Amino acid sequence: MDEQSLKRKNGKLSLKLMLVIPLMFAFGFALVPLYDVFCQVTGLNGRIVVNNAPSSLVIDKSRIVRLQFMTSIAPGMPWTFEPVVKYVDVHPGQNTVVKFKARNLADLPTVGQAIPSVSPGLAAQYLNKTECFCFNSQPLDAGESVEMALVFFISPEIPPEITTLTLSYSLFNVTKLANNNITKI
Repeated sequence: MDEQSLKRKNGKLSLKLMLVIPLMFAFGFALVPLYDVFCQVTGLNGRIVVNNAPSSLVIDKSRIVRLQFMTSIAPGMPWTFEPVVKYVDVHPGQNTVVKFKARNLADLPTVGQAIPSVSPGLAAQYLNKTECFCFNSQPLDAGESVEMALVFFISPEIPPEITTLTLSYSLFNVTKLANNNITKI
């Protein structure tokens, strides 16, 4: 193979590789909404039911269920994000409020989106969120801190063998995807 032919082949390969980079980057940003849609369609990964507490909901004071909280931050997200408490013990049917703290460590405004999941996955149908910061993207100015609320109840129909649930939030940077009309928390 002559040198000119080798240069042409290397040029074609370089062009193909340069096209792959932006495609991979775009795919990475598309994963969050695609994952959300996939979980809603299949019911996998403990997707949480959003529900308003019925006014006639009976609190089962004979039982206690522990709800543990975990948080993780996606690479490139310049925030701290953690629950104020690591867990709460609640009676099924009891409306409960917990807080999560977030702080933007960046020098610029940033928008975050928390994606929840519940473990064990079969228990997700019994965890009902009536209000959550994860319902919307959360914009924070540079250096700004905020406490965000989660209001939930665990259905009294939860099977007795389920005594502990883990609610995990993964926080993603959606600044580039957010529109300019997002209001502050």
